[in-house]
Amino acid sequence: MTTVIFSHGQDSGPWGTKIRAMAEMVRGLGCKADSIDYQGLADPSERVVKLVDACSSIDDTLVLVGSSMGGHVATAAAASVGAAGLFVLAPAYYMPGYEDLTPTPPDIPVAIVHGWRDDVVPVENSIRFAQACHAELHLLDGDHRLTENIDDINYYLRRFIEKMSA
Repeated sequence: MTTVIFSHGQDSGPWGTKIRAMAEMVRGLGCKADSIDYQGLADPSERVVKLVDACSSIDDTLVLVGSSMGGHVATAAAASVGAAGLFVLAPAYYMPGYEDLTPTPPDIPVAIVHGWRDDVVPVENSIRFAQACHAELHLLDGDHRLTENIDDINYYLRRFIEKMSA
């Protein structure tokens, strides 16, 4: 079986609209799904520690999914938790003043979804990261939140998980 662990962004919560929709879809594929609550933790490194701790008892194929800062956190934790795959939405890579904090790409399948109209994390940051690790990259007509793109996100996440399970 596969367990999918979600990491939300800085200003959202563990069961926001996107995560609820993605969790419902992955459960329909027979996966377990959970979401880590990072509310009150502004420091990305503290969030990484929390994610690593939460995944330490999972004895399953693990896929990490993260949005914005949650994408950064999931990427930073992926190797430590032995993730089999990484699926991120508008990940906070190469942010001004924090470029050195961008995690090294893990040596696992990576898929990135980013909106062309993102005014928080420049789309160029995801393109740069995808080039560095040959990630699957999906650019959508959406903004940073990508809430209008949930059907597309679920389509790409479904394909990603099905490829991992094949």
